[in-house]
Amino acid sequence: MIGARRLFVFGLGYSAQAFARRVRIKGWRVAGTARTEAKAVALRDAGIEAFVFERGRKLPAGALAGTTHLLVSLPPDEAGDPAAAEHGGDVAGLPGLRWLGYLSTTGVYGDRGGEWVDERSGLHPTGKRQEARVAAERAWLDLLRVGVPVHVFRLAGIYGPGRSVFDQLREGTARRIVRPGQVFSRIHVDDIAATLEASIGAPDPGGVYNVCDDEPAAPADVVAFAAALLGVEPPAEERYERAQATMSEMARSFWRDSKRVSNLRIKDALRVRLTYPDYRAGLRAILDAEKRPKVPMGVPPMR
Repeated sequence: MIGARRLFVFGLGYSAQAFARRVRIKGWRVAGTARTEAKAVALRDAGIEAFVFERGRKLPAGALAGTTHLLVSLPPDEAGDPAAAEHGGDVAGLPGLRWLGYLSTTGVYGDRGGEWVDERSGLHPTGKRQEARVAAERAWLDLLRVGVPVHVFRLAGIYGPGRSVFDQLREGTARRIVRPGQVFSRIHVDDIAATLEASIGAPDPGGVYNVCDDEPAAPADVVAFAAALLGVEPPAEERYERAQATMSEMARSFWRDSKRVSNLRIKDALRVRLTYPDYRAGLRAILDAEKRPKVPMGVPPMR
């Protein structure tokens, strides 16, 4: 690598931490934000320069200084993207910024009745949360006009160690809901990190990428497969029409959309080769890793 690299992350959550671990191993300096002082302290203890950030509470002067790469991994609130609102101007003024990534969601495509979408597909958000994501994407992409090298990554359903159907099965909260024709796309957290690193190696300001695996699948099939790996009985099947009465509003909004998301662009443009091309490979790897001794990675888990 040429020159010192400093990654600043707005929102050091699950996916961002996986990426932070990946670049720290290669000698990058990492800084970022947490929602509470307690979480910021835990990050500092692990060697991360951490700041508490939220709308109305700006970062201290100099927090962004020296940043060469910036990742935005915060959900928008009712007023929009808090990082863009509070620090969009500061980001635009960073002299050494080489790459900015915004983590969005494939939810911006809305419901397609199980049909395929790619990055050329129109955006048809079906709820307020998805509409806010579209607005946040536009807020960051608008900085292209002043030379900020913005890239947008639309993530499918995220899973990985500590955040998978295994945890739900063990906690007794997994549900095997059946809705004919309903499929979702997914992505293992390590493949998100690999895609971001690939983009840094081949920057294309204004680029938009779907980040998902090769096999959209019905949620009930994933639950049944995970249960078989654990050697436990899967939950009884529930028809969606009845199950939705006991779902949270967020879960209902998730189930409102059905689509198959194409990942051809990350393969063709970024030369990404997924480590976990389908949920079966990803779940097997999670279970195998649980059996191995844990090695500290330098960034504490945050949920």
